[in-house]
This record gives sequence, structure tokens and C-alpha cells, in this order.
Amino acid sequence: MKDIKNIYLIAICGTGMAALAGLLKGAGYNVSGSDANIYPPMSVLLDNAGIPVLPGYHKANITDDIDLVIVGNAVSKSNEEVQAVLDAGLEYMSFPEALSRFFLEGRKSLVVTGTHGKTTTTALLSWVLYASERKPGFMVGGWLKNFDNNHLVPEGDYFVTEGDEYDSAFFDKGPKFLHYRPDASILTGIEFDHADIFADLDQIKDAFRKYVRLIRPEGVILVKHADANIQDVLQEAVCKVETYGYLDGADWQIENYRFEGGFGTFTLSHRGQKQGDFQLAMIGRHNVENAAAVAALCLGLGLTADEINSAFKSFQGIKRRQEVVGVEKGVTVLDDFAHHPTAIRLTLEAVKEAYPGQRVWAVFEPRSATSRRKVFEQDFPGSFLAADKVVIAGLFAPEKISQEDRLDPEQVVAHLIEKGTDAHFIEDVDAIVSFMAENLKSGDVVLVMSSGGFGGIHQKILGR
Repeated sequence: MKDIKNIYLIAICGTGMAALAGLLKGAGYNVSGSDANIYPPMSVLLDNAGIPVLPGYHKANITDDIDLVIVGNAVSKSNEEVQAVLDAGLEYMSFPEALSRFFLEGRKSLVVTGTHGKTTTTALLSWVLYASERKPGFMVGGWLKNFDNNHLVPEGDYFVTEGDEYDSAFFDKGPKFLHYRPDASILTGIEFDHADIFADLDQIKDAFRKYVRLIRPEGVILVKHADANIQDVLQEAVCKVETYGYLDGADWQIENYRFEGGFGTFTLSHRGQKQGDFQLAMIGRHNVENAAAVAALCLGLGLTADEINSAFKSFQGIKRRQEVVGVEKGVTVLDDFAHHPTAIRLTLEAVKEAYPGQRVWAVFEPRSATSRRKVFEQDFPGSFLAADKVVIAGLFAPEKISQEDRLDPEQVVAHLIEKGTDAHFIEDVDAIVSFMAENLKSGDVVLVMSSGGFGGIHQKILGR
């Protein structure tokens, strides 16, 4: 590769692209880019890093002094800047290819992947290594409160990456995680998701089979115990495979779990031998399962149980993952990214456990590419049953999904009512806020779930 100084990112405001831009800037490159949608938190991250962002895509932005262009998967070949790059014969690559080239070569690559929990697990692993002074680099698809950031330039041997199965770029339709050279990995579970690019669960399993094959023979993959879909892909592994979970038979078994004083407390044993007692500053049995995977991986890397536990207790979490947005007149408003039926169910169960005896409202916006489709219409009602009250909003940008493929939220609500749940379909954000202002009472907990901003509903509820 020629000597590279100036790097330009097309669609720089994506979560991963902004993190990569920050990593490259921190590593000493001149970084700039463009995007059609420039808004917080990524616009703030880029501004704080001193990275100029040009609004919109214009061929005049592609100048002669650019040495390398990184193309995000949000743009297609017909994009004006992409065409200018191709016409000028400039070197270009995808975001995951660039991450691999600049930050994974010569380091131990630790990759966390799976349908659910990978952002939290990646963040927790990154924090444990950092707090234990291993000086890792990381790239996470969420905002880590401990760092007030989503990336860190490595100073030591390890780089931690959230391994996404989504496609890489218009010229590379394979999953991002196929670029990440894993030495060791955590696989949190496999379910159907990303209905916009995968036809069915079998296609997703094929992607994970290719991924598992990449882990070095001397490496390890830690997988959620008793996940049948994971078992279907493990025959491709040439590395050591170990399982983690609550049930007998897991290599790494969680025992004596309880939630008290704001901590998930548990004991971790490896094939019958106790490895340590841990306290995690997060709610939910599912997050303790994620923590067990992190502890198992870190013990294998030579960290002590005391180092790991100290980091678990000081982990501040991630924005938009069961995050307390505010409390007004005894009403607590939480924000969460959940949009898949399994994630909704686990998050609601965690909130009910953390707020015993309090009325829990689930307020959900079908916003992600998959949640707006009919594919989960039968699964959604069961995922809300832990809530005392349910409000489901209208679909975000419904016109982007064909009528026959489109989720019918009124049907979901009708099924919930049949199951005896107090459920309501209210299409508009302001109408939801008005309804809740009339019906909320002190002690209520409002869990707002959306993969986007949901019209600022969190602050609107608190304001009312």
C-alpha cells in the first residue's frame, strides 16, 4: 500500500464509520468525510475529534489529495461521490476491511458476535481489559459511558471488535465479521434478524458457519449453552469450543445468581471448579450470562478473577441499553434499543426484576428493518407479556416496506388484549405522550424501546 496520509469516509456518520474515523484520527491520519444525515451522537463524536464532515454527497468533495476512500454500506454504487472515486481511480475499501488493515494486523483480535447482546458484551470485555491495564483498542456499536466514546486506539496487544453479520459495502455483500481475523470469540446466540438482507435463518447460519471457520486453530470460541442454532454451525470450528450458561452441562456454569443492591451477583465455575464470585453493575439475567462469557474469555487470557470483578463492579453501561433517562414525580423513564422479540422479552424481564412491585409500561416503536416487517407479527405479542401496560406506536416510515410485508401493529395489540394484557395502539408520538400523562402514576416505570430516536418521546414524557 502506498504511503497514506489523507483518508476520506463516505457516509461517515454511521455508528461504525464514525468510530473508525475516530480511530484513524487518533492513529495520526488526516481524516474527513461526508454524510447526508449529520446528527448526534455521531456528529458530536466527529466534531470533538476535529474531523470535518461535509453535508451531502457531491463529486467536488473527492479531491486530488485523497489517498484512500472508505465507503460505508449506507451508499450504493450510484452515489455521486462513489462515482467520482471510481472515475478518479482512487483506492477504496469497506469499513470492516479498513478496520482489519489498520488496527487488527499484528494484534490479538477478540470478536464478539451473535444476534443479541453483542454491543453490551463487547463493551464489557473492552472495559475489563482496559481497567486491568491491558491497554486494548476497541470498536463498539454503542456509546460506552466509562469512556464517553465508542472506540479507543490500542496501545497494547488486544483489539476488541463488535462483529456484525450485516453486509460490508455495495462491492462486498459479505458480513462485516468475515474481515476481523478472530483469535478468540464470544458467540451470544443465533436467531433470525436483518430481514432486509437475509431471506431466512438458514442464510444467517451460513454466514456464521463462514465466521466460525475463521477462528485460528489455537484460539477459542465461547458460545451460549443450549442454543440449537449455534450447535448447527459449530461443526465448522477448528478451534476449541466452550459453552457458558446457567444449566448443568455448560463448561462455564453460572451459579447462585441473584439481583440485589443494583448488582447481579453470581458464582462462575469451570467444569465443576469454582473460578470466582462476581458482581455486575447491570440488571438482568441475560447480562449476567454475557458477563460470564467475558469472565471466561478473560480468565483464559490470564486475567485474575479479582481484576475481572473489580471491572464488572465499575462498569457504567452503555447509552440506550436499559438507560435511566430521568425520574419525574416518581415516574422512571428508561431507554432501550430493543427491537427483536427476544430482546424485548429479556429486557422487560430484567426491568421487572430490577423494579419489583412497580408497574412497568412497555412503549415500543417498530422502527428497524426487521421489526417493521410481518416476519415477527406472531412473536411480538408473547414478548410483551411481562409488562403491565403496553403501548405500540405506528411504524416508522411504513412506505418503505411493501403492504404485504408490513407489520400490522394493531394486530399485535389485538393479540395482546386476547392474552389479557392492557395494550394500546397509538400511532402518533404526541398522542402517546398525552395518553401516558393521563394514566401514569408515581412508582411507574416506563421502558421505551426503539432502534431510533422515537420523536424524542423520552423527554416529552418526563416533561409532561
